[in-house]
Amino acid sequence: MAGYEILLRRSVLKKDLQRIPQTDAQRIMAAIHALADNPRPPGVQKLSGQERYRFRQGDYRIIYSVQDQDHTIWIVKVGHRRDVYR
Repeated sequence: MAGYEILLRRSVLKKDLQRIPQTDAQRIMAAIHALADNPRPPGVQKLSGQERYRFRQGDYRIIYSVQDQDHTIWIVKVGHRRDVYR
């Protein structure tokens, strides 16, 4: 299986990850990089009504979309579980 390219929205880098404590942000980035090998690992759920997926990392959620034809993964939003769906 070919690896996927990980692309992050500008708001994820500028806002979302800046608001998360450094130790949690490092774990989140490791989980994001692991998606390159397997974009739909066990535990991932598809969001209803959207072509996006949700991945849990502790109290934080990673919302992303997968473009299989381009082999890219767009990280759309990262945030605490109480805020990420708003």
